[in-house]
Amino acid sequence: MRKLITAFLLLLALQLSGCGYNTLQATDEQINAAWSEVLNQYQRRADLVPNLVNVVKGYASHEREVLETVTNARARVGSLQATPELVNDEQAFARFQAAQGELTSAISRLLVVAENYPNLKADGAFRDLQAQLEGTENRITVARNRYIQAVQQYNTTVRSFPTNLTAMVFGMKTKPNFSVENEQAISTPPAVKFE
Repeated sequence: MRKLITAFLLLLALQLSGCGYNTLQATDEQINAAWSEVLNQYQRRADLVPNLVNVVKGYASHEREVLETVTNARARVGSLQATPELVNDEQAFARFQAAQGELTSAISRLLVVAENYPNLKADGAFRDLQAQLEGTENRITVARNRYIQAVQQYNTTVRSFPTNLTAMVFGMKTKPNFSVENEQAISTPPAVKFE
């Protein structure tokens, strides 16, 4: 009888080793690490924005609406609680993504305004901030790409048999991923007109 119990426990241990629990945990940790890097880069950008606004303000004080838009967009980003748990809440994740998109758009408008001021473009502080901002945008792209890959691996694991059974038992669900805001707009080819 003792040999039968030992054999049963050994068989059970072998069954559990193939359940995918450790894989689910490892991929979940990859997501958390990748998400932390995304947040780190977004915070870096948010920290650069006030300095950029102040430099532009000195040259383009009558561009008040653009400066206020950037400041308000940064404030909205700052008001969101960006925690690791955010990736488990699709609605909160969508709000975070929308706020970051607003800030990206506002920064782009600020840089377009800066093009109208040759003295501003020649200012060393502005050029340094602009270079840092461009570098940060590149870092954000890399961090988001790593996050997307980690979520893809996790979601595939959660949805694949037999690990999907383990995921159901432990309440593990797919995670939201970054998406394009207006998919239809980017699928339309741009019209190029030479005049």
